[in-house]
Parts: sequence; structure tokens; C-alpha cells
Amino acid sequence: MKMIVGLGNIGTRYDETRHNTGFMVVEQFARDYQLGAFTHAKVEAVVASGMVHGEKVLLVKPTTFMNESGRAVKPLLDYYDLTLDDLVIVNDDLDMPVGKVRLKTHGKSGGHNGLKSIIAHLGTDQFNRVKVGIDHPQHGTVVSHVLGKFTPAERSDLDVAIQRAEDALADWVKGASFATLMNNYN
Repeated sequence: MKMIVGLGNIGTRYDETRHNTGFMVVEQFARDYQLGAFTHAKVEAVVASGMVHGEKVLLVKPTTFMNESGRAVKPLLDYYDLTLDDLVIVNDDLDMPVGKVRLKTHGKSGGHNGLKSIIAHLGTDQFNRVKVGIDHPQHGTVVSHVLGKFTPAERSDLDVAIQRAEDALADWVKGASFATLMNNYN
């Protein structure tokens, strides 16, 4: 089984905001691979699951706010008896332009509070990530930027990035190593 966790904030007021880019990627994956609707899990998350390329896939959206994402990730790993090799976190990244995708196998949080929470709950920063650029704010605060929506011009670049992230995730589910994916997608 593979577990793909998209990071974001739950609630309609956060739909389509920059900070919900991780949610957007797993939602697109669920639509494209016909994994059905996200339903409530026994932990603080909604999940969609099904078979993709012969592998069981669990898509996860924590129902905690971003800063507490680890509260959902760790219990799901434990419940399904998954290792860190079976996990990918999809998150937004302020330090990359909109449309850029970067895969990593480990690293600090880079100031991302969702990643900080996951690192704290897992007790390690050694887990796979797909980072999608949301760019740094040109005006205003970081908070208003990450909780703001993409401009129409940015949205077309974001759509390309979401597809690229989904393609990388599908290749991972098919069995490609994360090292190979980093060479192919970074």
C-alpha cells in the first residue's frame, strides 16, 4: 500500500488557496484514477482509496489545520503498518515559483508548519515529499499570501504543476524509486 498525503487547511474558505496546493494534487489524483469521494477516517483525516497500477493507494487530507497535520499522518501509518518508504507528503513551497515541482527524500521543514508537525510526530525528517511552488509574496504578508488564491495567470502554471506532481506520484505507485523520480522530475 502507498499513502499519499496532501497538505492543506480544511473548510470551504480555504478551497483553492495557495496553502491548499497539496489538497489540490491529491484531489486531482483521486479524480483521474477514479478513487471516489474522500470520506472520514478513524483519525483526523478524510481518505480516498483504491487500486492504481495494481497497487493499493490511500490518499489522505488531514482534517486538522495545517499546523497539526502530523496528528493525522502518524496514526494512519501505524494503523496500516506502513513504513516511511510507503509515504509521500505533497505540500506547497514559498521558495519556488508557481508551476515548479521538486521531489525530495528528506530535509527540514523550510518553515512550513505542516511539515514541522509531521517531522515532530514521526520523529524524523526522512520521508518523501513532492513540493509544488506557490512563489513568495510580492506584496503583503506571508500569511495573506499563502491563504490567498492564485491569479488567473498563475492558475495555468499551477495546473501544469499539479499534473506534473500527479505524474510523479503515479510513477512512484508503479514502482519507480524516489531517487529515479528526482532525476526525472526535478
